[in-house]
Amino acid sequence: MKNDVSQTHAQRLGSEIREVRKARGLTLQYLSEAVSCSKAYLSRIELGTAKVSDDLLGEISDALAVDPGWFFPKQAGEGPLERKHVVRRENRRALSAMYTRSTDELGFEDELLSSTLSGQCYLILSRFRPGAGQPPEPLEGYSFEGEQHAIVLSGEVELRLGSEVISLREGDSFSYPSMIAHRFRNKTVKEATMVWAMSPIRITW
Repeated sequence: MKNDVSQTHAQRLGSEIREVRKARGLTLQYLSEAVSCSKAYLSRIELGTAKVSDDLLGEISDALAVDPGWFFPKQAGEGPLERKHVVRRENRRALSAMYTRSTDELGFEDELLSSTLSGQCYLILSRFRPGAGQPPEPLEGYSFEGEQHAIVLSGEVELRLGSEVISLREGDSFSYPSMIAHRFRNKTVKEATMVWAMSPIRITW
């Protein structure tokens, strides 16, 4: 039997709101206390059974620290499965503006390659500008629950993993538990790019 992948506008919007909320690690109760509607109504919004006014959507966007446009991804394709699961290059969504740390501090900019934030992992394209991620003194590495896998597509990136400093070049790949303190920077005069698979989904850099 053919799966029904069609969604109403309300269902798509509700799903996008739920994905960002969960990626932020926030509960419905927390979000309801930050906006002017009840937990029950928010639940209906996320299920796609309640309407969202422009004002309320603005409140939700502010509470989740995301541009309202994030909730309306551009989907292209002839069939519903293509529109739901395929992300065309020109339709990628920028992740960096959603992070709690600035691009200058992180040293890279991210685009979401996955079609959704609702899975068990997500795929990201990172761009390291020439000379990015070079603070006057080495900053502390990041450490959090999960795992990271990536491959360098172009350029050269320096990975500080625990107490080791590792140079990664085009074609090199790696995997590690993200509980190991880590940090990246591009010390060269050329842009570097990497593709990541990360789990679990989190947008709280």
